[in-house]
Amino acid sequence: MSITTATARAAAVLTVVAAIGLLPWLSGRDAALSVLRARSAEQEPTEEALAAIREDLGLGAGPLSLLARWAGGLLRGDLGHSWVSGAEVLPSVLAGLGVSLGLMAASLVVALLVAVALCVPTVLRGVRGVHGGSRRRGSRGGTREGGGAVAGMLASVPEFLLATLLLVVLGVWAGLLPTSGWQGPSSVVLPALAMGVPAGGLLGRLVADALPAVFAERWVGLWRASGVSAPRVAGAALRRSLPALLPQFGLVAVAVTGGAVAVETVFAVPGIGRTALGAAKAQDLPLLQGAVLALLLVGLTAGALAHLARLRLLGPGLRDAALALPAPPRAPAGGARWLLPAALGTVLLVVVGWGLTRDPLTVDVATRLAAPSWAHPLGTDALGRDVLARLGHGAAATVGIALAVCLFSYLFALVIGFLPEVSAGVADVANALPPVIVGVLVAAALGPGAAGASVAVALVSWPPLAAHAAALVQETRAAGFLTAQKAIGSTRRWVLTRHVLPSVAGPVARHAVLRLPGVALALASLGFLGLGAQPPAPEWGLLLDESRAYVERAPWAALAPAAALALLAGFAVSLSTLTPGAGRARTGVGA
Repeated sequence: MSITTATARAAAVLTVVAAIGLLPWLSGRDAALSVLRARSAEQEPTEEALAAIREDLGLGAGPLSLLARWAGGLLRGDLGHSWVSGAEVLPSVLAGLGVSLGLMAASLVVALLVAVALCVPTVLRGVRGVHGGSRRRGSRGGTREGGGAVAGMLASVPEFLLATLLLVVLGVWAGLLPTSGWQGPSSVVLPALAMGVPAGGLLGRLVADALPAVFAERWVGLWRASGVSAPRVAGAALRRSLPALLPQFGLVAVAVTGGAVAVETVFAVPGIGRTALGAAKAQDLPLLQGAVLALLLVGLTAGALAHLARLRLLGPGLRDAALALPAPPRAPAGGARWLLPAALGTVLLVVVGWGLTRDPLTVDVATRLAAPSWAHPLGTDALGRDVLARLGHGAAATVGIALAVCLFSYLFALVIGFLPEVSAGVADVANALPPVIVGVLVAAALGPGAAGASVAVALVSWPPLAAHAAALVQETRAAGFLTAQKAIGSTRRWVLTRHVLPSVAGPVARHAVLRLPGVALALASLGFLGLGAQPPAPEWGLLLDESRAYVERAPWAALAPAAALALLAGFAVSLSTLTPGAGRARTGVGA
C-alpha cells in the first residue's frame, strides 16, 4: 500500500468519525428541545429550560468544542447518555452489538453453506475435465448455465425483500418459525436465512466464476499427470482462486452488516442495526452515534481481516502482486442471451406504464384492502388506493432518482479515476459503509426523505465505477500510441481530451447504466426502513413496509411490490451476466 493510499484512507476514516461526532450540530435542529420533550413532554419549553439543557450537553460551545468533547469521551470509553431514556449509551451499544454479531455469525454460516452448494458442480466439472482429458469443457465458464444463474439471482435479492417473504411464507402462513424477538435458536433461523442466502449467492458466484479459469491453467494438468489426487487438486484450485476474491469476501461481510439493519427491523431483533434505526427516528443522537460507530468498526474490521487473510495466502514473495485470475472465456452475447432481460424489462415497463395511467393518491375507504379485480388489477391498500397506480408512479420516481445518482457517480468516478491512489484509500472506507448505515446518518442530519436517501446512496455508489475508471486510465496511459503522441509534441490537454478521456468515458458510462437497477433497489431499501420517501409518496420500498401490517388479510398488497422488486433484481442480474466485469457487486449499492 502506498503512502498516498494510506493517507487517503486515514483521512476518510477521520472524516466519517468526525461527521458522527458532529451529528448534533449537523442536524440543524435544536437538540435541547428534543431532549426536553424526551425527558418531560409536559414541561413548557421556556428559554431558561432550553438554555440549561444546552449548557448541560455542551451544545452552545460550537462545533469544534462539541467534537472535542465527544472525542474525549470516546477515548475514555464514555459514549454519553441517551437523550430519551437517560441511560448510558455504551452498555446499550454493547448489548445490541452482541446480538448482531451472533446473528451475523449465523448468517455467514448460512452463506458458506449456500456458497459450497453452488460451487460443488463447478468443482466436480473441473475435476472431471482434468481426469477425462476434457479440460476445455471444464474451463469454459459453464457456471453461467445453471448454478451461476441461480447464484446471481440469489445475490441480487435484497435482504429486506427476502426477510419479508420469509416472514410471510414460513412465519405467518406456515407458522413454522418465530416471526419476531430473540428468544432462542429458533428465532435465529429466519433472520440468518434472510441475510445469509444473498451473501452465499454472491460468494458462490464469485468462486464459481473464478474456478473454470483456474482449472484451465497448465499446472492443473501437470499435477494430475504427476499422480496428484483429485481432492488435492480441487483444494489447490480453491486456494489459488481465493487471494483475488478475498477483497470481495470482505465486502460480503460489510453487506451483511448493512443488511442487519433491515432484517433486525423486520424480525424485531434487538440488535445494533435496529438500535441505530430507532435512535435515528427518535433523534436520540448519542445512542445513534454509538450504534453507527459500532457498525463502522465492524465493517472496517471485516475489510482488514480479509486483507490480512489475502496477504497470508499470497505469502511474503507475492504480497505486492495483484495475482489476478485470468478471465474465463465467455460466449458472445447473442440474441438468445438477451431474451431474459428483455422479457423482464418488458413486464416491468408494461406494469409501470399501466400504473402511470391511474391515480395513485385517490383514497376510497369503501374499497380498502379490496382483492384484485377489473377495477383494481392488483387490489387496493389500507386506504383504498390503487396498488397498480402506486407501483407505476413509484417506479417512475425511483428510476428518476436512481438516474440522478448514477449520473453523479459516473461524473465523480471519471474525476477521481485519474487519482487511483487517492480513490483506492477513500473507496476502502466507502465500501465499509453500506447505504443503509449512511442513510441512517443522513436521516439524522437532514431528516428522512427522498433527497436524503439519494444523497446516502450517492455517497457509496461510486467506488466500483471509480475502480473501473482508474484501471482504464492506467491501461490507456500505458498504450504505445500515447507514447507516439507525446513524441510528436502533443500537449497534455490534447492527449487527455482526445485520447484518454474518450477511452474511459464510454465503458464507465455503460457500467453506470448497468448499475441503475442496483441503485434503485438501494433506494427502495431505504424507503422500506422509513429513511427514504415519506407517505403518501408511492415508493416501492415504502409500499412493502406499509403492507406488512395487514399481510394476513390482504397478502396481494405486499406481494405486488415484492414481485416488482424481485423482477427488478432479476433484471439487474440478467444484465450483469451480459457484460464481464460490470456485474453487481456488494459494494453498498443494493446491499
